Amino acid sequence: MQQIAIVTGGAQGIGRAVAEKLAATGARIAIWDNDADLAEKTAQEIGGGAFACAVDISDWDSVQQAMAATQAQGGPIAILVNSAGVAGSNAPLADYPVEEFRKICEINLVGAFHVNRAVVPAMVAEGYGRIVNIASVAGKEGNPNASAYSASKAGVIGLTKSLGKELANLDIAVNCVTPAAARTRIFDQMKQEHIDYMLSKIPRGRFLELNEAAAMIVWLCSPENSFTTGAVFDLSGGRATY
Repeated sequence: MQQIAIVTGGAQGIGRAVAEKLAATGARIAIWDNDADLAEKTAQEIGGGAFACAVDISDWDSVQQAMAATQAQGGPIAILVNSAGVAGSNAPLADYPVEEFRKICEINLVGAFHVNRAVVPAMVAEGYGRIVNIASVAGKEGNPNASAYSASKAGVIGLTKSLGKELANLDIAVNCVTPAAARTRIFDQMKQEHIDYMLSKIPRGRFLELNEAAAMIVWLCSPENSFTTGAVFDLSGGRATY
């Protein structure tokens, strides 16, 4: 039976690159995205039985509905790549809008909890699963004027480590990656000086390419990744060598 791979934020950016590469391995892709039209278009372009679910990962009811719709398609849910997230605006912490800080954490961190919380029971029932949460190098190092994003992504790292230990006695690997910035639509949320700052911190001297991120993530989703769990895989171009 064909395995299902859920990719949140799979309509564009790193999520789409991962979805395409997973589809090439034979997985059937469930694209969970809050942009319903773009998700449907992407699913049609990927093909191979890919389908779209409109979902707001910050809303537990919405995530449960997407999970039910995905399970109705049939096939074991073997893979989760949680790529959905937002950057938010840039401002010193003392000036940061309180409600925006809360919203960013609700999407990036609470949303990661919701998605993992929904998928884990299905994987436990099957005795197999691969989960990759997309964090950020900002979660390791903290970016100035990006306290909400940095804090939320640090939380994703901690969540991943905790869940990885909880499921370590099963063939369910839970890992995360910490990318440097890639040129995606998330840049539209940032000031140019913040983009310049991020580039200046990357020893490689360039931004991450989507195919580079997808290559690492898809390996983490494979049966070959049978030992490592609760780990943080660096994609920062040499910025954070730990």
